[in-house]
Order: sequence, then structure tokens, then C-alpha cells
Amino acid sequence: MLKKLLSYFSIFEICLWCFSILLTVISFTVFDRENYIMLIATIIGTTYLIFNSKGNPIGQVLLIIFSILYGIISYNFSYYGEMVTYIGMSTPMAVLALIAWLRNPYNGNRSEVQINSLKKQEIVFMITLTAVVTLIFYFILKYFQTANLILSTISVSTSFLAVYLTFRRSRYFTLAYAANDIILILLWILASSTDISYMAVTICFIIFLLNDIYAYINWTKMYKKQQANFIMINSDFL
Repeated sequence: MLKKLLSYFSIFEICLWCFSILLTVISFTVFDRENYIMLIATIIGTTYLIFNSKGNPIGQVLLIIFSILYGIISYNFSYYGEMVTYIGMSTPMAVLALIAWLRNPYNGNRSEVQINSLKKQEIVFMITLTAVVTLIFYFILKYFQTANLILSTISVSTSFLAVYLTFRRSRYFTLAYAANDIILILLWILASSTDISYMAVTICFIIFLLNDIYAYINWTKMYKKQQANFIMINSDFL
């Protein structure tokens, strides 16, 4: 099993995962030492990102677990926007994405999803829906007196874009997650100003940002490969 996993990932991907885990453990040791749920969540999150970068549905299974754990962490710091977003939106959308990815394997290979391209009409629909969701959540978060309301609301927007694009199997979901990572880094830096232990969470999302950037690069390569194969197959029938 271990040998199969090692052969599945590239040397760079293994090194990226190991570096991410090492940085996670170091930040936990330096800044926290108590919040083990955050340590576990970060390790799971880092692992799901590596599988996601390969277009592997296992990543969505791990995202479901991470979303629930992160929702609990956010609740503990009164980031209700993050809690509602991840438990109420990211978790069910990850379930839908898992189903969509399993139903759309590339050439029958269940370890790689068939990448989809959105049409202009759907892009307009997605942007409109995101605006509506953002507006609704703004008033919900304001009612619950959410800390750092504006950043929390923007986080909802980027999170919704990310989960929607993931569900639709678009390679741009990685960029939406990267944008969300930047917002979350800012949020947890603010949290760290009152409790230094939350610096470990900040570093967690710096790690996620690096992994999401790599995921975009890899999904772009996968998309070009799938498109080239599609053109080659169709040309054989001409």
C-alpha cells in the first residue's frame, strides 16, 4: 500500500507534503502545544490538498473531515462566519463534489477526475449566486456579531466560489481556494494578536496557500493533457 502511494505521487509532491507536515508540527510546538484538534485538522487538510492536486476523489473525503474540525475551531474563537461556512456550506458541497468526481472519472480512471470547462452563461449564474449568498451571509454574520465582519463576509464569498467550482470540476477552484487562504491568513493574524497560540492556525493557511498554488499548476497541466488526448482521439475518427 505504501509503495503504491509513493509511486502515485511525484517526488516534488512527496517533498511538499513532508515539508507541510514538518512546518505544521513545528508551528504547533512553538505556538500552541494544547490545541491538538488544530494539529489533526491541519495534517488532514494538508493531505487532502495533495490528493486534490491530483484530481483524486479521496481529497473530497478528507475535506469533509477537515471542514467539520475547522468549524469547531472557528466556533471556539467566535468566527461564526467560518463555522457556518465550513459546516453549513463546505461540508455538504464537498459531499456533492465527491459524488460528481466519482461520476466523472477521466477515461475510467477513478483516481483522476474529468476536468470541466464552464460556459459563459454558467459563469454569470455563478457570480450572481455568489453575490446573493454573500449578501445573505453578511446579515447573518452581523446578527451573530461575528468578529472581523467584513473579512469574514469576504471569506464566505471566496469559499462559496471555491466549493462551487470544485463541484463543477473546474481547475479554477484552486485559485478561489488560494484567495480564500489569503483572507483566512489575515483573519487568523488578527486572532493571533489576542492569543499567540492562533499563530499556528495562521501558518496552517500559509501552508494551504502554497499547496493550492501547486494544485492550480498541476490541474492546468492535467487539463491540457486531457484536452490534447480529446483532440487526438477525435482526430482518429475523422
